[in-house]
Amino acid sequence: MTENQPVQKSVRRNRLAAAACFAAALITASVVGTQSATADGAAHNAAQRNAVAARPAAVAVAAPGLGSAHLVQSEDIPKGMNPVGATIELTGRDALSACSGEETMRDLTKGQASAYASVNWTFDNHGMLRESAASAPTGTAADTWEKQLVALVQDCQDEPAGHWHYGAAHTLTVTGGTARWYPAYNGDGGAAGGVAVLRSGTKVAIVEVTGQAGSVEGTATAALNRLSS
Repeated sequence: MTENQPVQKSVRRNRLAAAACFAAALITASVVGTQSATADGAAHNAAQRNAVAARPAAVAVAAPGLGSAHLVQSEDIPKGMNPVGATIELTGRDALSACSGEETMRDLTKGQASAYASVNWTFDNHGMLRESAASAPTGTAADTWEKQLVALVQDCQDEPAGHWHYGAAHTLTVTGGTARWYPAYNGDGGAAGGVAVLRSGTKVAIVEVTGQAGSVEGTATAALNRLSS
């Protein structure tokens, strides 16, 4: 362990504490390269939106081998998690997870991906779901990026008693893809969402859900199915 590691972990924990405020800000955020899924749904299909109780849907934007259609959509979100907004970003500059601090998929891949896609969903209970994906130019690069994502997550498994942390890894497989998912726990031991590292061919992704216990495996499975489509 280096002398910088305690500082890095403190930054990650401070980031988690700020997640709820950050999630609320995402609802109204509008930046270059970001598309508002909620606004798109209102403009193109208001009648259908009302028919599904105003659940917003992520915008499907084409990209070489990877686009937002490969990310979690509104119908993939478990019951009890009511989405109020989503932002799509295609440059790989969104932060990966509460554990990774400010590192982005573009940082992790050194800008070498052929395409990037990310989504941030916010919910009416102040929880959120974030996903970031990249399409690798080769299987070897995808292997490397997947291992790096797993290492980031595992770095937050070993924490002092009373600290937020990720639990043990679980594996899942669907046609065309595999994933490792990890539950997250508060300092008092209560379940607090979790994170999953996904792989399908040369596409890799990380998806995290906060503020909702018992939804990680289902969310990871839905995200893996999307990534593999």
